[in-house]
Amino acid sequence: MTAETDLATLLATLRVDARPGEFVFVLASPSALAPPAWLADAEATVRESGGLSVVMPRQRADALGLPYDFVACWLTLAVHSALHAVGLTAAVSTALAREGIACNVIAGLGHDHLLVPSARRQDALDALARLVAQHRPPPR
Repeated sequence: MTAETDLATLLATLRVDARPGEFVFVLASPSALAPPAWLADAEATVRESGGLSVVMPRQRADALGLPYDFVACWLTLAVHSALHAVGLTAAVSTALAREGIACNVIAGLGHDHLLVPSARRQDALDALARLVAQHRPPPR
């Protein structure tokens, strides 16, 4: 399937899927001699100068006693957006910002993923549904 680049098409055909559960960001220290075994539980990672940022299920972080401070729900923008598509992240983050909802974006090869405060899950889904409705053509 060809990835979409047209913003109007992306917004009109966007579907948002919510993963079950809650997710947290934890840090794997760069000073560790070997990667911790719990990295196998990572849903996403980003290498930064201060270490490896790891997104993992909250339940697993709790079981391991790992510290975190942001509890998120995971929303996937279920539209096959091209990596070079312009404006999708801006449109989505603007819609959420208007509602005062924090948004942390992870881009995958075929989809973008949003980590938003778990307590605002329904608010985020509603805001994104309104965004999509604004861009869908009226029924004939």
